[in-house]
Amino acid sequence: MWFRVDNRLIHGQVIEGWLPYTNARHLVVANDELAHDSIRQTIMQMAVPRKIDVRFVCVADLAKTIASFGDANVLVLYETCDDVRGASEAGVAMDVLNIGNLHYADGKIQLYPHVALSSDDIATLRNLASRGTAMDFRAVPTQSVKAPHEPLF
Repeated sequence: MWFRVDNRLIHGQVIEGWLPYTNARHLVVANDELAHDSIRQTIMQMAVPRKIDVRFVCVADLAKTIASFGDANVLVLYETCDDVRGASEAGVAMDVLNIGNLHYADGKIQLYPHVALSSDDIATLRNLASRGTAMDFRAVPTQSVKAPHEPLF
């Protein structure tokens, strides 16, 4: 089970890097808005190899969805830290959370070139870290894992 937050969701780094790295046969996108947008789902599915089972689910349904896969390798994508928080509150346990890409916007702190966090994002990640979730800050699996910045975490 691998969890990644990346506001781009399904894109080249996921298809070419993370799917092979995780050996996932199931790709689950947990985002309430996308779970109800069949047009965006169709567009995203076109990028995924046919051998990969793709599901788009509401955050509240994620625990039930991943439980249905048993011991199979699964890659879960979140668009935002809000999605991560919602999944955690709905009972999804994450040993490791890969923070892959979160674009900069006003009010966010640029932590790494590929990660900018709001105060709410930081609170969510701190909460998860305090409960044992390891934070993995990297865009692609070939990068070395960056530790969270001490003042933030």
